[in-house]
Amino acid sequence: MTREEESAVILKVQQGDANAFEALVTAYQKQVYNLALRTVGNPEDAADLSQEAFLRAYRSIGSFRGDSKFSVWLYRLTTNICIDFLRSKGRKPTVSLTMENDDEETQELDVADDRFDPEENFQRSELQRAVQRGLKSLPEEYRTILILRELEGMSYAEIGEILHLEEGTVKSRLFRARSRLCDFLKQDGNLPDSYASKTRKGGAK
Repeated sequence: MTREEESAVILKVQQGDANAFEALVTAYQKQVYNLALRTVGNPEDAADLSQEAFLRAYRSIGSFRGDSKFSVWLYRLTTNICIDFLRSKGRKPTVSLTMENDDEETQELDVADDRFDPEENFQRSELQRAVQRGLKSLPEEYRTILILRELEGMSYAEIGEILHLEEGTVKSRLFRARSRLCDFLKQDGNLPDSYASKTRKGGAK
């Protein structure tokens, strides 16, 4: 769906065409579910929170004015819903690093899928578990920024819109988050050399 087509669909929904909203759900349901799963770490909770995100988006779409991309607006809703859920349950977020990604999305800590090499497969699993432990150890503001930037591939500006932060604050928090994760993985004995080098140089892509 192009930006123009999306805008036309949004306008139809705002004018009362409830059926048109299905096109937005189809376009973004995978991204919203993956974001929820990476934040809460439980597939059933992620499915419920995804539905809540779209329900809230439908109810609030009248307030969408197009000042930002619809995806950014929707991600902000989803992120807030997930964080509120975790806070209400007194739970810490976990992150799934094994979900299928869109082709254009890259992962900073991705490793080669040597699925037929038992040793490489074991090492990859160990790294994923170490990253999950490291992310759970981070303060919420750092963890959320890492998820949005490294796993969702969002720009500094988009993250700033979602979290209501200045772009400079996003960059500084992202650097500190990467540094903390880097330190955790180093102490845990699971630090990829390429990640350590990039993080220590400033952490920006």
